Amino acid sequence: MTTDRQARAIVVGVDGSEQSRRALHWAVRQAELTGDTVRAVIAWEPPFTGWGADVPASGEKAMDDIASRVLAESVTKVAGAEPTVGISTRVARGTPAQVLLSEAGEQDVVLLVVGSRGIGGFAGALLGSVGQHCAQHAPCPVLIVRGD
Repeated sequence: MTTDRQARAIVVGVDGSEQSRRALHWAVRQAELTGDTVRAVIAWEPPFTGWGADVPASGEKAMDDIASRVLAESVTKVAGAEPTVGISTRVARGTPAQVLLSEAGEQDVVLLVVGSRGIGGFAGALLGSVGQHCAQHAPCPVLIVRGD
């Protein structure tokens, strides 16, 4: 049996937080059901104070390396060493919301998935600023994963 179905992607924002790993888990499960691929994206913008360190402007290459490691560790933790779906990764410099909206605007993207709060979130917040911005401006459907 052949299919003319074009490849489709689910974009998911990952920042190393538990909420983003839940979003990644949801995206992987959805991709298993739909046959889509997952595009895991991590973004950072100097000056960056997440992941436990202030980063000087001269340390941007080091931040790309750290971001790559955080992203790879999150993917492995959620999907294992041999994922059941195609997963690509991307590290980008820029505000997380803008990077995710740019990815969501790609022609093959059918869904954007984010956690309700990331590493910079306030503990009591119901929805973080990145999720809120994406929900308001994304060119595709957005799913915000909350809680357990």
